Amino acid sequence: MQLYTAIDLLAGQSVRLTQGDYRQVSLTADPLTQVKNLTATGLKHLHLVDLDGARSQQPINQAVISTIRQHTPAFIELGGGIRT
Repeated sequence: MQLYTAIDLLAGQSVRLTQGDYRQVSLTADPLTQVKNLTATGLKHLHLVDLDGARSQQPINQAVISTIRQHTPAFIELGGGIRT
């Protein structure tokens, strides 16, 4: 079994939602810093969730996702706002 570390992205920031409620948001860290720290510990797989994209049904956080892609060798799985 392979576990994926998940990072939820909202407005370009790494966040946690309380029980999936967009009104109860906690910032966790700068997403790129978070990924760099995880990669340094041996991260091999990552799951990124575009919460803005999930809500609007189209990708929104592409710039942050592209920046993360450029700075980690980890396999990245995406979710949120992808329809095709």
